[in-house]
Amino acid sequence: MRGKIRTALVSCLAMLLLLAAAALPEGSAAKPQWQKITLKNGLDVIVIENRSVPLVTVEIAVKNGAYTESPEYNGLSHLYEHMFFKSNEKSRAEGYHDQAAELGMLSNATTREEVVNYFTTTVNNGLREAMVLMRDAIRYPLFDKQELDQEIQVVLDELNQHRSNPFFYLLEGVNDKLWYKYPSRKRPGGDPETVSKSTPEMMRVIQRKFYLPNNSAVVVAGDASAQDVFKLAEELFGDWKAGDDPFVKEPVPRHPALPKDEAIIINQPVNAVSLQLAWHGPSTDTDAPATYAADVFSFILGQPNSRFSRTLIDSGLTTSAGFNYYTQRNVGPITLFAQTTPDKLRDALKAINTEIAKFDAPDYFTDEELESAKTLLDVNEIYSREKPSEYAHGVSFWWASSGLDYYANYVENLRKVTRADIKQYVNKYVKHRARVVGVLLADADQKRLKLTEQELLTRLDPLGAAPSSQPDSAKPASPKPESKPAPKTNNPKAAGQKKPKTT
Repeated sequence: MRGKIRTALVSCLAMLLLLAAAALPEGSAAKPQWQKITLKNGLDVIVIENRSVPLVTVEIAVKNGAYTESPEYNGLSHLYEHMFFKSNEKSRAEGYHDQAAELGMLSNATTREEVVNYFTTTVNNGLREAMVLMRDAIRYPLFDKQELDQEIQVVLDELNQHRSNPFFYLLEGVNDKLWYKYPSRKRPGGDPETVSKSTPEMMRVIQRKFYLPNNSAVVVAGDASAQDVFKLAEELFGDWKAGDDPFVKEPVPRHPALPKDEAIIINQPVNAVSLQLAWHGPSTDTDAPATYAADVFSFILGQPNSRFSRTLIDSGLTTSAGFNYYTQRNVGPITLFAQTTPDKLRDALKAINTEIAKFDAPDYFTDEELESAKTLLDVNEIYSREKPSEYAHGVSFWWASSGLDYYANYVENLRKVTRADIKQYVNKYVKHRARVVGVLLADADQKRLKLTEQELLTRLDPLGAAPSSQPDSAKPASPKPESKPAPKTNNPKAAGQKKPKTT
């Protein structure tokens, strides 16, 4: 009964969204709403004007994060994020943090795989003060030893909190097998041992490598004039000296393709059983068309009336199930996540494997489902831009992981996705492709079921395909050796999340 109510409610919401889309004027799909200039030093300045409320968000995005981290630096991008709003040369000399408080500035930051972004929101007449605050924080950090030691403990506490969640161990175990050669480069939270040994000089190394105008963007969203922002940016950031492109000097290695299927069983004191299947997906820089097909297909499967949902959830085999692709420049993961009971585990696994084997069947979804998915994705994109501060975060994410040209044409390219595109995506990245299968359950349940990792390797779509169809992660990775991986950890976020982050 609960499943029927859920389906009815979500179907009703979907219908309302479709009606809202139908009411939009023709050609009013989500289009770029920003203005952009690039200063002579390479700094991108992006402005999103929105006068609906007298607030403005100033954000700085840097192409940094887990993907830049070899094992000995894993977690230091995250620690650097924690140090950003601490004392800097200007604030200590001029003592203007009190003024920031008077203007009601609310500041925060996030660390992801391919971007670290810092932001503050204030009243519209505080634009200049907000931009000064951000300039001084990024250009004149002190990395005071006492403050650094305090933030090390804060980060370590965060990482320990993650370990109190049983799902952490499933996500970490699957990710370590999925990114077997460079696991640190997909671990935004970081390694506790590495974080505990951080020093001010290590922070300086990160600053010199990545905190450069030609590796950063200033994004301003809200009640502000683009021309005023451009003028302020030139005044405050124009003399910031550019540096060498960090990704030319030290290229980020491409994650090599999985050579074979892998399985892992995690025992934790849980009542339900959680399943996670993961594949290497497309990258925005080598196979952008597949990323659009991936988003459309994931959305189709996520609808309550989809064959996927009806087979796995409405049947009672699982209590939840989802399929997702996470957009990344350096190999985005594809994830299938489901929960069930111990007694239904084997039947659920069999049903999941059956569905995967039929993903490319011509009748797996209808033409109406395809068109509805594209329309709803368009509406969702428009809706996500209602709050300027959230829109700024989205622009920062896409600026780093795909480039603004990709984002500017995102909805238009979604609209172009065909059945053939989805079939090609499924066959290139999912069906017959090496994958990792993880199961989280109680030790007693595993023993009672006599579940083995070998059993998890069973599949109905045999592994293997023609070389011409190999996913782009199969291309040769950088031969540059890395240090031996440090003890492993991860940032536990819900599987299927589009943009996981560490705060």
